[in-house]
Amino acid sequence: MSTLFDKCFAVFALLFFMPFFVLISVVVLLTEGGPVFFAHQRIGKNGKSFKCFKFRTMAIDASEQLASLLAQDPIAKAQWDATQKLDDDPRVTCLGEFFRKTSLDELPQFWNVLKGEMAIVGPRPIVEDEMARYGKNIDAYLSVKPGITGFWQVNGRSDTSYEERVKMDVEYVQTKTFPKDIGIILKTVKVVLSRSGAV
Repeated sequence: MSTLFDKCFAVFALLFFMPFFVLISVVVLLTEGGPVFFAHQRIGKNGKSFKCFKFRTMAIDASEQLASLLAQDPIAKAQWDATQKLDDDPRVTCLGEFFRKTSLDELPQFWNVLKGEMAIVGPRPIVEDEMARYGKNIDAYLSVKPGITGFWQVNGRSDTSYEERVKMDVEYVQTKTFPKDIGIILKTVKVVLSRSGAV
């Protein structure tokens, strides 16, 4: 039931948001140049790696910029080590910042759902380096598909610590039901429209 719902939802979303895909692609090409999409390796169900798609929100040389910043700024490095995020990330473009605040950058992930790599609702997809931070709770994360949205995303998102996020992921897996997923989807719409706690 859940897989069928996810795929049907993804097809509808891709068709509904197609004008946004075209508009965003044109705007990125005209203002930023370079690739429109960004594919990053993430860890999915049962530890299987997959390419998670997003609209590109960072500079083309983002990896080099991050390495240089962390080598020179101990405060930024400490924050990155603690949360895997930066409050004032110089890699993010002006257009990318808008995409992130409105969550438009995550629209391509509906393609990941259609491919069976992600779910509409689930834990946030993590990179391999983050697996150790889940400790004994990593089995809970690996038991389900990561989601476009989830319990953490609608309960604080970037305002929560990494430890709190792990606890929310585990709680979601342990209490997962189809009605609860529908509730998270509806709450996601509210969070996105209010732009609260945007990642």
